[in-house]
Amino acid sequence: MRMRRKKNLDERLDKCGDMIFRMDRDVKDFSDKSNKQIIDIEKMFGRSAPLILEIGCGKGQFARELAKRETDKNILAVEKSSNVIVDAAEKTLEEGIQNLRFARGNAEYLDCFLAEKSVECIYLNFSCPFPKNTYAAHRLTHVRFLELYKKILRNGGTIYQKTDNMHFFEFSLEQFSEAGYKLKNVSLDLHNSGFEGNIVTEYEKMFSDMGKPIYRLEAYLGD
Repeated sequence: MRMRRKKNLDERLDKCGDMIFRMDRDVKDFSDKSNKQIIDIEKMFGRSAPLILEIGCGKGQFARELAKRETDKNILAVEKSSNVIVDAAEKTLEEGIQNLRFARGNAEYLDCFLAEKSVECIYLNFSCPFPKNTYAAHRLTHVRFLELYKKILRNGGTIYQKTDNMHFFEFSLEQFSEAGYKLKNVSLDLHNSGFEGNIVTEYEKMFSDMGKPIYRLEAYLGD
């Protein structure tokens, strides 16, 4: 079901100012990467620091907590829904978090806005599993996305994935392998694994409270 447009959405987005970068494109062809508009990350954050990316940040709970823990890192959280990202940005402003910014747009265009080898790591938290096989290419762990991530990840860069969907997780394992990523710290039941330092997202708490196991992996490039 499509979310109803929030009242005064444009005005609220404008009030967020530079907190939200709009990845607007004149074309809607995901294969057209001819018009690159590389973000000046140092200017965006007002400092030079390692960059962490979260794709599909929702209302930003994970990104805000990560920014509070990783104060020496710049956090860029991506979300395509204006209805959702405005809440995340407003809450970040309320909490006075300085090292977090948001990018509104489609993940397919990330390599048009982020410089090559500029990202330290990527978080994919409870991405839409797109259950129908005909929509498999839309999954954020499909090989077409994994090849895109290779362009923006630094050598040795890591992708962290969490999901409650077993079939999506199995699909992701296959896709990471096909794309040449190496895997480590694979968990089929994160909350009973003894893993420390986990940031629980809104969806994660909901699924865990329902008794569903949380699947997690780390995929990386290089040796």
